[in-house]
Amino acid sequence: MEDFFRDIFKHVEGYYYGLVDITPKILLAILVVLISWFIASRVKVFADRKLQTRMHDPLLATFIANLIKAVLIVIGLLFMFRVIGLTGVAQSVLAGAGISAFVIGFALKDIGENFLAGILLAFKRPFSVGDIIESNGVKGKVVALNLRDTQVKSDSKNIYIPNALLIKNTLINFNSGGYLLQDFTIGLEYGSDYRKAIDIITEVMKTDDTIVDKGYSNSAVVAGITGSTVQIIIRYWVKTDRTVTDGKHRSEVVIKVAEALSQNGIVLK
Repeated sequence: MEDFFRDIFKHVEGYYYGLVDITPKILLAILVVLISWFIASRVKVFADRKLQTRMHDPLLATFIANLIKAVLIVIGLLFMFRVIGLTGVAQSVLAGAGISAFVIGFALKDIGENFLAGILLAFKRPFSVGDIIESNGVKGKVVALNLRDTQVKSDSKNIYIPNALLIKNTLINFNSGGYLLQDFTIGLEYGSDYRKAIDIITEVMKTDDTIVDKGYSNSAVVAGITGSTVQIIIRYWVKTDRTVTDGKHRSEVVIKVAEALSQNGIVLK
């Protein structure tokens, strides 16, 4: 029995000395991770500011800055493994850090796909920050392109679409050089003065300072006749930075058109 307790004491003593021996390494490793995170965050902010100044492309600049931050954090983690003596783990991470490991690896498959899709989106640039896009049943204004997802704001909600979905599925960009196309349809009573109505609608669009009329095909045209109703489609362009995605500006234009037609004796149906 005495030998039994002696063996237990030796084991506990061995664990104790092992813990005392590795504690400084653990503390140093934590310090390394914190310093790496701090440096990566500061470098990310600095790189983002400099790249946006030189590239004049906030979407690509922010993506590259986030990529630099991620690389610095990974380097810090590898250094942390070395500090605590897990050199073999660090070597394994380096050996498996190829692009094929990200895409093929089961656990990291989705992360790898979205990461690579983010790179394609950043350099192909099918949209920019502030553009109105629609994909996967979501329509809204692009806020940011991250390493894994694209942030879109719609109806005061932040929606995060995985980058891979934007690559695989149909993507609609409603903007053209920073402008957004809006349209709506109204119905006029049969027998109305249609030409006068079109002139009134055109004048409303000209007097609205949010509607762009230089080089853009703003129009009001008769689209067809349904029963006793003559349909007119109104199409116009507005600057993206002066537009909200919840339809408030479009609503204002519809109201202005309806009021102008009513004041001139043209009946809407």
